[in-house]
Amino acid sequence: MFEQYLSNTQIENGPVLDATPTHEDSTLLDAYSRAVVTAAEKVSPSVAKIEVTQTAGRARNGEPRERQGGGSGFVFTPDGLVLTNSHVVHGATRIGLSLPDGRHFPAHLIGDDPATDLAVIRIDAPNLTVAPLGDSQKLRVGQLAIAIGNPYGFQYTVTAGVVSALGRSLRSYSGRLIEDVIQTDASLNPGNSGGPLVSSDGQVIGVNTATIMGAQGLCFAIGINTAKFVATRLLQQGRIRRAYIGVEAQNAPLHRRIVRFYDLPKETGVIVLAAADGSPAQKAGLREGDVIIAFGGQPVAGVDDLHRLLTEAQVGVKSSVIILRRTERLEVGIVPEESKQ
Repeated sequence: MFEQYLSNTQIENGPVLDATPTHEDSTLLDAYSRAVVTAAEKVSPSVAKIEVTQTAGRARNGEPRERQGGGSGFVFTPDGLVLTNSHVVHGATRIGLSLPDGRHFPAHLIGDDPATDLAVIRIDAPNLTVAPLGDSQKLRVGQLAIAIGNPYGFQYTVTAGVVSALGRSLRSYSGRLIEDVIQTDASLNPGNSGGPLVSSDGQVIGVNTATIMGAQGLCFAIGINTAKFVATRLLQQGRIRRAYIGVEAQNAPLHRRIVRFYDLPKETGVIVLAAADGSPAQKAGLREGDVIIAFGGQPVAGVDDLHRLLTEAQVGVKSSVIILRRTERLEVGIVPEESKQ
């Protein structure tokens, strides 16, 4: 009877779908699994567990307090250079590094850049496996992304997902925006910081850096092209040089009449709350209440625009700054200095 009902149902409503996985589904699953396994096996030997000791104030007796922390990193040169996050090693008094083969090494800091949350450390070790670096400019949304790291101290954990979005901006703990950040849903947790984000062909495409607490599937990695640039500068100079003008400022809307009167390209600017004593801004005559609307011939709609324009090339070079002082439009010259941060 049931067989007759099933036969009639197939005739009236179309064929009943077989829940058994097809050969094509199995093949796709195997291909996905093979891609993850192959990429992980290629890069995992270069992924390091980093343990740091940092000073955390002083005890009542005046002795310095210490705290333990850590994260991940990966070897990117045969002579022992390791990429990681700045927030993993910044201010560390001791750095130790463990490799998947069981070896442990002391490490020392070459340089770190809080503005991009990147750092380079070095170990003295033979027979290192180097992670191949890819090209983050060639990434496409939806492609496979594999994160490798040490979340919560669990060594050499692999998670997989996709590249969810490209060209994101993420604010570093120094306050500056990191540009061209990769968004992924490959799961990241504390301890993954500094580990590699890897493509299906086993090339590092990003440095895992952050998650949004309370959200699921919102994880971020700094593009490997940015990491290459920063690492090169850190190796050459030990730091990234950026310009500084010495203002405490915030974004501010401009009155519509002023925007129309001066035919301004933006409807917001940067209002000066204070100029530090002896700073380039004070020397240039900037005052509390002035609104910066352009720097070096480029419009400034907010603090982030100003940060982008204050590059190494501006250090020691006199630049034009356009400000609004009440309703008057003024142009002043300012000579940015090198930032000490």
